[in-house]
Amino acid sequence: MFVALIAQLGYLQILYGSKFEGEVEKTDKTTITSSVPRGMIYDEKGRVLVGNKANNAISYTKSVDTLSSDIYKTANRLSQWVSVDTGSLTRRDKADYYLANAKNLKKVEASLPKSKTHKANGDAIDSDALYKLELAAVKSSALHLTSQQKSAAAMFKIMSGAYQLSTVYVKNSGMSEKEVAEVSEHLTELPGINVTDDWSRSYPNGSSVASIIGDVSSEKTGLPSDKINEYLAQGYSRNDRVGTSYLEQQYESVLRGTKAQTQVTLNADNKIVGSKKTYSGQKGDNLVLTINSAFQKKVDSALQSGFSSAKSAGATQYSSGAYAMALNPKTGAILAMSGLKYNPKTGKTTSDALGIINRDFVMGSVVKGATVLGGMMDGVITPSSNTITDTPIYFSGGLVKKAVYSAGTYSSLDAAQALEVSSNIYMMRLAMKEGNAKYQANSYFNMKKSIFAKERGYFNQFGLGIKTGIDLPGESAGYEGTTSDVVKALDLSYGNYDAYTTLQLGQYISTIANNGLRMKPYLVQSIRKTNADGSLGTVVSETKPTVLNRVGATQSEINVVKQGMYNVTHGSMSWGTAHELKSFTPAIAGKTGTAQTFYYDPDNPNDTDPPETLTSSFVGYAPANNPKVAVVVVFPNISTSADEAHYNTNVAQNIFKAYFQTIGVKTSSSSTSSSSSTTSSSSSSTTTTTN
Repeated sequence: MFVALIAQLGYLQILYGSKFEGEVEKTDKTTITSSVPRGMIYDEKGRVLVGNKANNAISYTKSVDTLSSDIYKTANRLSQWVSVDTGSLTRRDKADYYLANAKNLKKVEASLPKSKTHKANGDAIDSDALYKLELAAVKSSALHLTSQQKSAAAMFKIMSGAYQLSTVYVKNSGMSEKEVAEVSEHLTELPGINVTDDWSRSYPNGSSVASIIGDVSSEKTGLPSDKINEYLAQGYSRNDRVGTSYLEQQYESVLRGTKAQTQVTLNADNKIVGSKKTYSGQKGDNLVLTINSAFQKKVDSALQSGFSSAKSAGATQYSSGAYAMALNPKTGAILAMSGLKYNPKTGKTTSDALGIINRDFVMGSVVKGATVLGGMMDGVITPSSNTITDTPIYFSGGLVKKAVYSAGTYSSLDAAQALEVSSNIYMMRLAMKEGNAKYQANSYFNMKKSIFAKERGYFNQFGLGIKTGIDLPGESAGYEGTTSDVVKALDLSYGNYDAYTTLQLGQYISTIANNGLRMKPYLVQSIRKTNADGSLGTVVSETKPTVLNRVGATQSEINVVKQGMYNVTHGSMSWGTAHELKSFTPAIAGKTGTAQTFYYDPDNPNDTDPPETLTSSFVGYAPANNPKVAVVVVFPNISTSADEAHYNTNVAQNIFKAYFQTIGVKTSSSSTSSSSSTTSSSSSSTTTTTN
């Protein structure tokens, strides 16, 4: 027996040793990738706005040629120690799980008549057609699963959906310590299963700006269908998580990072026999925003408080919500964006910072600074000659266009006075000059339709009616009124026709504050690496302020408007619209607006008599002599009874106060770019506020 054993060993080692050695070493090596945490998003002070919360997870890596029956066995074993959400299980999912059991499949196949499983010539139908018949033949009683079987079915679905040598998460949230421990203990019984970790987005400083930050897809939803080919060409897998909206989408290439790489060794039976991580991957780079989170919270609070006051006063019956923002007029850096979307039917208020860029409203008289500068650029008025009669405009047929204040209060106004008292008549007569209107009171009115393009062309120079260029997708360009009736060009002149976004108002008032330079607004201050200890690392790139255009007005012309906006808050005319801001230091310059609007019920689109509302707005900057911050506030579709409630200026004042407490440095109230040098004409007693 000993001699026979030696002979056999010689036979194996000498004659066939190289052959058997080749079989043993006959393996294949391939590289698989796995995701890494996304880059984080910080405020301008380095405080985390969006982070990554680490979660325990169970992953599954699918081998080559893995059978459904293999996955079925693994899912059943795993379900002994882990439970997963089964709420989305469909009948098809349960049937797939049921048929993965060879005994069940054989039983269902036997129940099918040969006439269905074979063609007329006796050949068997193809496998896909047969499986459809088998799915349909599974009885409902067979799909009454226990809770553990349902978990197994849900896991079977996830694992079956994986591609060969790809990794999916079977469970990546809500993992208990007991589940982690028990799965770890039984890994040798669970081919392809591994205990690992995953991440999910977190918002440690609140979610008020979550809407502008955007969303990230889940592993379940994977790549968005409209961009799947583009992402696949860039090396993504179908189940990769990507930014699907706003900043997360805009900066996907920065935030994604580079995947970890693991070399997997397969034996001759295509089973994974070993793995080695060859590259640990690199977390995505981080975004540092221009937003100051401490200031942002105070802006949120100011807006919420102002809207609550309006709601308590019964002024929000038809309201769309409220919006406010602040930005640096010299750079375009956005310091805070806050929005409230209101449903007047349900009374529900939701956070809507995104409405700053994609919701447009008819804003009212806040745009009159652009109207005056348009008239100066057109040459129909000058810094030294800009007085216009303030008498109403009478059309044949009885139509009258006039100011809110009593007719005859002022015989004429100069540009700065017209801004202070917000004269609609001044702006309309200015538009008539630009359009070379032919007018005779109560007799005739004629003006070329080209006046629309002329007015809008001047407005565009300030960012009104065009996209601002912000580094966010989905920005609205506003809305142009569609009628060609030239009387509407008069409404356009005082802000009661076209609609603009809150951001467009921010760019407009910043352009005036910045002496005619229109800056590109931006949210991302810089892109930075991550240090080994997890802190912010070196700067990869930094946003430089970008001048989009210089308006075609001279400094002396701009000074006329800045004087008028200073008078809006510090003047002495009886119909001044924001004198309540006079005592604030440092000095504020600005413009109020009140637009006549209507509430259109989405459930009653054919309503011919919609209730009248108003949109109350404010734009301004401070300090008036050297602007550091520009502020915009918009209250769309509030009750007409709220005309004198000053929600717009109250919120604006609180935002200015918050800025100088949080970011800026207060200066003396005497530090103003100009002083009130205009006086009112003979004024009457006042009972209402102009727009």
